[in-house]
Amino acid sequence: MAGFTVAIDGPAASGKGTLARHIASEYGFHHLDTGLTYRAVAKALLDAGAPLDDEIRAAEVAAGLDFAGLDRATLSAHGIGEAASRVAVMPSVRAALVEAQRRFAARHPGAVLDGRDIGTVVCPKAPVKLYVTATPEVRARRRFAEVEAAGNGLSYDAVLEDLKKRDARDGARADSPLRPAEDAHLLDTSEMDIEVAFRAAKRLIDAAYGNGIRN
Repeated sequence: MAGFTVAIDGPAASGKGTLARHIASEYGFHHLDTGLTYRAVAKALLDAGAPLDDEIRAAEVAAGLDFAGLDRATLSAHGIGEAASRVAVMPSVRAALVEAQRRFAARHPGAVLDGRDIGTVVCPKAPVKLYVTATPEVRARRRFAEVEAAGNGLSYDAVLEDLKKRDARDGARADSPLRPAEDAHLLDTSEMDIEVAFRAAKRLIDAAYGNGIRN
């Protein structure tokens, strides 16, 4: 029997990753930031000096990717994120990573996956689906604080413009566009801190997990 899965989707800097880590820690579940898997593929192409539109090579990297070796600190670099958004539109890359993500989602006793197509494509039968969002301005302020702390020198306006472009790309792509699953619970974190968001999510998870529901 598969483990219990919590599927969390949402745009960049919405708070979904922080929430996912909190949930995984609370329940002793495994956690996967699926965005890091696309970033890892992009980094491999960049490191090899390969063009980012080389779908055949990108798919080969995706098929052999070791999820245990994902380094958040390294993969969170702004430039890698930009490259990842280009790699993520490739159908063969998505197919390879989705297959591996589904295997991860079945781990015991449970798994929390966050990304942009978890509830709609990767784990459509997950017993708990959350769609975490916030206004572009709020998300840009959060991301700007991160890049400023990292000394990347980007302006707030540049970060906001980047987020809007990424939202447009994610929402318009033909394969697995960013959108809430029909049965997802919406969490707007524009005026909500992580503890409030976590308590709201915990109530939903406890109701499903306590009833012994499995995907």
